[in-house]
This record gives sequence, C-alpha cells and structure tokens, in this order.
Amino acid sequence: MIDIRARLLEMAEPSNADFLFRLTPGLRREDLLGVRTPALRSLARELRGTPEAAEFLQALPHRYLDENLLHALLLNDVRDFDACLAEVDAFLPYMDNWAVCDALSPTCFKKNAAALLPSVRRWLGEGHPYTRRFAVGALMRWFLTEHFQPEYLDWAAGQCCDEYYVNMMVAWYFATALAKQLPAALPYVQTEGRLSPWVRRKTIQKALESDRINAEQKETLREIRKTL
Repeated sequence: MIDIRARLLEMAEPSNADFLFRLTPGLRREDLLGVRTPALRSLARELRGTPEAAEFLQALPHRYLDENLLHALLLNDVRDFDACLAEVDAFLPYMDNWAVCDALSPTCFKKNAAALLPSVRRWLGEGHPYTRRFAVGALMRWFLTEHFQPEYLDWAAGQCCDEYYVNMMVAWYFATALAKQLPAALPYVQTEGRLSPWVRRKTIQKALESDRINAEQKETLREIRKTL
C-alpha cells in the first residue's frame, strides 16, 4: 500500500515551501510542504490507476497545498470524460488558490469540448471565485480556436468583479484572445465599458508582453493605452 501523505512528507522541501508561500496569499505556511512539481508529476504517474489514487481523490478536503496539486495532476490524466467531470465538480469547491486552479487541466476536456461547454457556463455562475477562474481558464484553453464563438468573449467579460484572481484570469483570457481572435477581441479593449478599467489595462499589458502579438498590433494597443 502506498501512503500518499507519507510520500509527500518525504519529498518536502522547506525552502521551496517558503518560496511558494510568498506566491500563494491566503494559505498558512504550515499547510505547504514544498514538494517540487516534477516530483509531484512523477508521483502522479506512479499512482495512476491504483486503488490508493482512487481513495485519495475521494478524501476531500486535503490539508496540504501539495496534496491539492497532486489531486489536480491525477485528474488531468482521467480519460473517461463523465468520470473526470464528476471528479472536477467535487474538487472545485475546495480550491483556494491560483496554483491549484491553474494546475487543473484535464486532457479529456480538450477532446470533449462541446460536451464540456454546459459545465463551463454553469461554473461561470458560481459564487466561488476559483471555480469562476477555472471556468474562464477553460474558455481560454479550449474555446479560442476551432470551438470559438464570439459570445464566449461576453461570458468572460461578464466575470469582471472585485476578486483579484478572477480579474487576472479574465485579463489573461483577453490577452490570449487578442493573439488568437484579434478582430473579435479588439473591441473589448478599444471600447470603454466592455471590460472593467483594471482588466482592460492588465489585458493590454499582458498582450504587449506576449510574443504572439506582432509589432503592428502592439502599436495599436499602445495607442489605446494612451487613452486610458
């Protein structure tokens, strides 16, 4: 039998935990072990398909950030879409930081984007900020290319709020949309009122930092920024 928490405790690195603590506001230092991501990925591969992994996924809530990160990595490899969706729905309410939220990216969701869309719309309506962050991230990951519809931009814009980590994801979404769907996305930064002022400025900043935006497009964004 694999004792998952014992394995994580063996791999703990206090100096890395100190570093992660500075990056994840709201968590207690004693709830971070500092296990490095490559080690977590290796453990997730070892656990894949085992009874211990199945039991671990049911053992919510976890105590440590590292356990939640491992949980996300295990879900990323679940191949059955319906089973994965149920597990994600069970996990989302327990996410309390951006690191775990952004680590969750199940491979089967990309392959079943059309079936995922109703859940994305439902998550966008939740009060829990990290569920909403995850939903906007889903729109960014899986609905900005072949599955894109212009109305999804409105869905993301509607998430502007007073939650910092939701707003950051909305800005990241629109910066990515400028790279992948420029004609549809540009009016959201050109026109006052379609995004909150903070998200609008942050979107432009992120887009100007991106190597996926060409020089001409960046000049357009710089001109818009002068009017803010």
